Formats: sequence, structure tokens, C-alpha cells
Amino acid sequence: QVQLVESGGGLVQPGGSLRLSCTASARPFSTFSMGWYRQAPGKERELVATITSGLITKYADSVKGRFTISRDNAKQTIDLRMNNLKFEDTAVYYCNGRWDGSNYDYWGQGTQVTVSS
Repeated sequence: QVQLVESGGGLVQPGGSLRLSCTASARPFSTFSMGWYRQAPGKERELVATITSGLITKYADSVKGRFTISRDNAKQTIDLRMNNLKFEDTAVYYCNGRWDGSNYDYWGQGTQVTVSS
């Protein structure tokens, strides 16, 4: 079965950087598209960035130019490199994945990112 495990969350100051990682036990990983979502207190879960099995990326407008999503098929991982973090980036970040051709989403447990001065 598919398992997604996030790591890398923490407390950072505004303008700082952080890298999140997610390891997926999904085979074949090469046909597993993934992404990062986040949910702030009192708000709906929202898309942050996605990366397809074909390396097509999509970013929320709020993070374009600041965040970069990548994947390593050999390690079966995705990363989210976050730069110039802002207070509004504070949220629980969730790793997401789905098999190509499917609409069923798998989710990780979430990792807290807190941006505070």
C-alpha cells in the first residue's frame, strides 16, 4: 500500500528558508504524481505545488518564485524548497500523491511550518 511521510517542518523567521521532504512507498513511483498542500488554522486546505510523473510543475500564485518542488525517482521522494518565507506561509503542510489516471489521493500526516519573528 501507499504511504507518504513528510519531514522538515519547523520554526523559521520571516525571510528565512526551509526544505520539506516526502518519502513515498509507491511503486512504480515513475507513474505517481505528487504535490504539497497546506492548511492554515480556520482555512481550507490549499494547493501549494504539484509535480507530475512527467515533471510538469504547478504552483499557487502566492508561492511562485519563492518555492520550488522537485522529485527524485530513484529515492522515491519529493522536496519543497521554500525561500523568503512569510507569516502567511504558516500552516500544516501535507504531502499528496495519486497514480496517473486516478482521482484518488493519498496523504501524509502533515508537518508544521511556522513563520514567526
